[in-house]
Amino acid sequence: MLETISSIVSSPGGLSKTTDVARSASALPQAGAPTIGFDGVMEQVAADAIGTLKAGEAASISGMQGKVSAQRVVEAMMSAERTLQMAVAVRDKVVQAYQEVSRMAI
Repeated sequence: MLETISSIVSSPGGLSKTTDVARSASALPQAGAPTIGFDGVMEQVAADAIGTLKAGEAASISGMQGKVSAQRVVEAMMSAERTLQMAVAVRDKVVQAYQEVSRMAI
């Protein structure tokens, strides 16, 4: 579902016509189709982040061994840095939400 939304938003022109909206809605999961819960989405995001960080590490090791160009190493490391910053931001928001919930009067 996230891939569908991402492809809609990132497509050239975005959602410009009502037919685009109808076509996009038909790509979403239908009733009775298995859906991914919040925990599944977070699990997928974490797995993607770990994969990006490992790719950055592998690229830097290959760069030190002379197997990969410096440009490729820099691109992989910048991608890993963005991923780490996103993971820290998500963690901070989760902690903030938890603290707000814990302060609520029951």
